[in-house]
Parts: sequence; structure tokens; C-alpha cells
Amino acid sequence: MRYVSTRGGMAPQPFRSILLEGLAPDGGLVVPEAYPRFSAAELARLRPLAYRPLALAILSRYADDIPRADLEAIIDRTYTVATFGSDDITPVRTLEKRLHLLRVSGGPTLAFKDIALQLLGHLFEYAVAKDGASLNILGATSGDTGSAAEYALRGMRGLKVFMLSPKGRMSPFQTAQMYSLTDENIFNLAIDGVFDDCQDLVKTVTSDAAFKERHRLGAVNSINWARIAAQIVYYFKGYFAVTDDAEEVDFAVPTGNFGNILAGHVARAMGLPIRRMILATNENDVLDEFFRTGRYRVRSAAETRATSSPSMDITRASNLERFVFDLVGRDPGVVRDLWQHIGRDGGFDLAGTSYGRRLADSGFVSGTSTHADRIATIRSVAAQYGMIVDPHTADGIKVGLEYRDEAVPLICVETAQATKFAATIREALGHDPERPAPYARLLELPQRFDVLAADPVAVKAYIAERAGVEQRPVVQ
Repeated sequence: MRYVSTRGGMAPQPFRSILLEGLAPDGGLVVPEAYPRFSAAELARLRPLAYRPLALAILSRYADDIPRADLEAIIDRTYTVATFGSDDITPVRTLEKRLHLLRVSGGPTLAFKDIALQLLGHLFEYAVAKDGASLNILGATSGDTGSAAEYALRGMRGLKVFMLSPKGRMSPFQTAQMYSLTDENIFNLAIDGVFDDCQDLVKTVTSDAAFKERHRLGAVNSINWARIAAQIVYYFKGYFAVTDDAEEVDFAVPTGNFGNILAGHVARAMGLPIRRMILATNENDVLDEFFRTGRYRVRSAAETRATSSPSMDITRASNLERFVFDLVGRDPGVVRDLWQHIGRDGGFDLAGTSYGRRLADSGFVSGTSTHADRIATIRSVAAQYGMIVDPHTADGIKVGLEYRDEAVPLICVETAQATKFAATIREALGHDPERPAPYARLLELPQRFDVLAADPVAVKAYIAERAGVEQRPVVQ
């Protein structure tokens, strides 16, 4: 397996060479030269596998330069009952006939990001041990990536984490999960801005090749291909859990940065019988607009709305570039031109083009959910099925049900556990969600973070000062 850039400016590389990378050297995103594909017979052999051997069967196709025994050991250390609360890792709950919820929030930070980032932490540790060098991880979060990355990498020798988050834009639980960590290798930076500003800062800093090499910067955001690869596994696991043969299914996925649903798109390209990917956004509906009209228009920070599903308050979806690369026949020249349009005009429009027609036939459909919608969905799911879902999952269920075909199984992909969004649950149900015992006093813990302007010079200076020294705690 070799990897190339969506913009064509990178010589093919093996997995180990791109493991730590975010952006490719030309500013594009790293993608496989081709997706490995499973035949119907191979899918039948995968069907009975438990999560760990299934993950090995899939990930070994993407990381074929890691010795199989080493990869198996990494997977076995990652996906444990102790870490995820279930040997199924991503169990499926059937709500009613042909309506299912894929539970992916059993990890230490109670969000789907743990599935990929726990693996990434062990892969990074493996790479650092093999190379005998330290590594500084730079990331941006809208709420869940940050805590999942920090919990996966906390205390690891040779690894430091610099995580950018939008000041005041996360839920209190999400904020406390990150800012209360005391590990010396964790640095939290609260950025005056929105998530898109944080993401742009990561891209700007890592596009400085000299700075990146000097400070050994790696990436944990979903611009890192290894994260996408890890998430592909639970689409296979969810599919096998609700089907008996080769029937098609629909997946409904709430998304902001397009990483989670991209993993489903790749699973389908690998041969999984997925009929439709149902994309759900919140009031920040850039992706819904794109899939409905062919027009992609990024929003300014002033236009980005703060909502009750804050992890999706994103208006520049990085992973869309990987999907568009596939959409345009994997032509890097077309991708370069489209992304130049974004830089120059704030977006692009595929309506009326051959690519627009391909988009209409891509198997993606989309919709939007508002605050009122998610409150109503949380109430409805609690009343009908006796369970409490978080607001992002509610967005996915709401849009999924709008497209539901009762003849086809619908799998709604969970985002997080409801306890992370107590204010919204309280509004919907009149009481707080139950908080797991390890988090009972989380909001009472002191928090440690530094506030920075949305300025790449300031971020670089912060990293340069701390990348090679122990953290000096700042309590705020």
C-alpha cells in the first residue's frame, strides 16, 4: 500500500512514512493510491470475526509495512474490555425492527473519537520507540478529539500534546475533561475564535516544513489518515451485527469535519454493501448545502453559530477534500483548482457540471437538525426506547429517520454519551443524565490552560518554547 496527496505533489509513501502526518507537503491530504476491496467471499469470512481480528484484517491492508505480529499486538493492547467496557468494543443496540444504534462511545472520554485515537496513541508510541526520537503532537478540537487524544497520549514518554480548542465554545464537561488533566506532557491552548480558526492554525503551522521538522510535529486530527482507517472498522462491525447475508444497509452519521462519515464512504468503496450514507448537520449546514446543491461555501467565524451540538460547529470540513478527490476521478489537478477557488472565492460550485451529476449519484443524502429538532428527538428516543442520546446523535437520528426506508436496515452512528451535554439533556428531559462514577466530580477539578490569540506566530512561539522542556503548569 502506498499513499499519495489529493493535490498530486507527494511521491508515493508507505504507511509508516505518513503515520504521523496531517497535511501532505503540498497542502493536500494523504490518501491511499487505491482502496483495497473485499470480495463477497472475503466479506463472508470477515462476518464472524470479533472486533480485534476484524480490525487486524482491515488495518493490515493499510499498514502493510508494520509487521503483522506487531500490528496485532498494538490492536490487542488498544481494544480491550477495560478500555471500552465491552468485548464488542462497538456494540449495536436495536431500537426496533431495522432501526439500530451503533454504540461507539464506550471509551475513556465517552465519545467515538476514542476508537481511533486510542489506536493512534499506541501507533505513535510504537513509532517513537522504533525511531528513538521524541514527537510533538499538534491538534485542534471542537470538543471530543482533544480529550480523546490527550487521554490516549497522557503520560507517554517521548510524546507531548499541544491541543487547540475554541475558548468558551465547548460544553462544560468537554472543557473539564481536557483542562483538568495534570500530565506534564499535555498542553491545552484556548484560542480566541471558533473551531475553524483552531483547525486553520494547525494547517498553517504544519505547512511550515522547516518548523515542522525542527520540532518533530505530528497530527491527531482527522486529517491524519490513520484515524480514518481505524474508524472504517466499526462500519464493518456494525454492518455484520445487523445483517445475515449480503443485504444493503443505510448509515446515518452526524458530522462536522466529514471524518466519521468519510470512513463509511471508504468502507463502501472496500465492498461493504452500504446503499446510502445519510449525512446530518446542525445549524452550521455547509455540508448539507453541498450535498443538496453542489455548492460548497465556507463561512466566516462570525457566521459560525454556537449550537447545542457543539462538536459539529464547523464550517470548513477538512476531510471533504478526500471525498472530492474520489468524486472527480482522483484527479489531483481538479482538486488543486477547486481548493484554489476556496482560497480565492470562499468556495466552489459543482452544480451543472459532470461532477455535480456524479455528486447526485454518489449515494450520499443529507439534512439539517436544529436545536428544537434535537430536543424533540432526545425526548422521543427516551420515551420510545428508554435511552438517552446526546444532542449530536439526536441530529443523526432525526435526519436518518427522515430518509428511512423500512425495507432497509438503518444504522445510526452514535457520537458521544449524553452526560457530556447535561444542559441540553436537562432542557429536553427535565433532569441531568447519569454521570459515570469516574467523572462524578470532574467539573469541580482545577483547570489548566493558556489563552492565545488565533495567531500562528503565537502558536509557533508557544510550541517552540515548550517542545523540548517540561511543562510549567498554569492554573486559571
